[in-house]
Amino acid sequence: MRRRITLALTMIGLAVGILAFAPPAGAQGGQTQETIDTGSASAVFDIVQVSGFIDVIVADFIEQSITDAELADSGGVILQVNSSATVIDDAQLIDLARRIHESTVPIYGWVGPSGATAEGGIAQLMAVTDELGIASFAKYGNTGELVVGDFIDDDIAKLLVGLETTTINDAEAIELGLIGHESPTLALFALGPQLGDELPGFDSVVDSTSGEEAVRQIASPVRLRKLSLFKGWMHSVASPAMAYLLFLIGAALLIFEFYTAGIGIAGVVGAACFILGCYGLDVLPTRGWALALLVIAMFGYSIDVQTGVPRAWSGIATVCLVIGSLFLYDGFSISWITLLVGIIGVALSMMNGMPAMIRTRFGTPTIGREWMIGMMGEAATEVKKDGIVMIDGAPWRAMVNRTTPILAGDVVRVVAIEGLWLEIEPEEGGARDYREMRPSADEEIEATD
Repeated sequence: MRRRITLALTMIGLAVGILAFAPPAGAQGGQTQETIDTGSASAVFDIVQVSGFIDVIVADFIEQSITDAELADSGGVILQVNSSATVIDDAQLIDLARRIHESTVPIYGWVGPSGATAEGGIAQLMAVTDELGIASFAKYGNTGELVVGDFIDDDIAKLLVGLETTTINDAEAIELGLIGHESPTLALFALGPQLGDELPGFDSVVDSTSGEEAVRQIASPVRLRKLSLFKGWMHSVASPAMAYLLFLIGAALLIFEFYTAGIGIAGVVGAACFILGCYGLDVLPTRGWALALLVIAMFGYSIDVQTGVPRAWSGIATVCLVIGSLFLYDGFSISWITLLVGIIGVALSMMNGMPAMIRTRFGTPTIGREWMIGMMGEAATEVKKDGIVMIDGAPWRAMVNRTTPILAGDVVRVVAIEGLWLEIEPEEGGARDYREMRPSADEEIEATD
């Protein structure tokens, strides 16, 4: 029981690790819309929230948001960005820059809120916009090699060359002439420092009814756009931590299911996690040799899971797991917390928890007991050479000792037990009589003498 709890807590810890690093679906930038009407007749401005890595989902979302704004005759689009990397290729990045540059509605960019970042390809895209703002304590830069220079003003392009490997804050951006004024909030970015400095087409009103100093307020209605629930979670799956942990959890659960009879919850959940993890790893810049090491690690653990005790393969698997995890992604790394959750969780579950659960599953009094021979059951699947049968309500892996296959639903008889496999025959016409498997009373006496 203690070891069952150990494995359960380990897998829960892995799941918690995934959820801890999964950005909320609604915060990923997409198709959900919410219009905030201020009662003005001004054109609606679209605020497109973009966070996390810029993958295909987010790139398509930005393009679709611009198209929708053009069709709705929007007053403009403000890209609210908090992203540290771009995982689309250069061709897709150039296409997206061209779409922003050729838009028939103004496109503005704001790096926010406070503490946000715009690095890599998204930093280059922000330079293509008609006007850029950076929140207080936000970072902009690490642009890498400039690939969208054809759509950027020459003076701005020269500034970006100096930001290939470094970042700047809002004050430094003002000093360099990259941005025109402080924009601690999105509202102040749109309104400008004083009356008349608003973004083109963006309206404000002055409220002086309180008797205190007059305050400018937003008059233009705004429409918030973010990813739909499904696309938001698919975008989350493609985050480095999620893809890594889902891949490991899926592989571990599939290995566990392989050593148990039938297809259960672990197999279904494991398959789903494994597929989602593979999707995320395919989207991200994953090193093939590092991923191969993770596969070798899970294979090595599976060998020693069968033996029930950690041996040489467990040591090889652990080394492969550590190296593969550390160098899995090209261009960025996983946080140490995620690495610890993945490496320690998998190692403990594979070397301790999983063998204990498998021994518990198959270490029942029925294993190797002569009285189980002769029990009747039903074939859950067609058994040509091997398959699944139900004995006393439990699924078992079984093999048949005859050439004629047993159909699903046929009544079968257990004639032998070999390891974790049952040897069966049909109820009628079996090649062996189960009674021959039991010594008679006279034989027992003769053996005693």
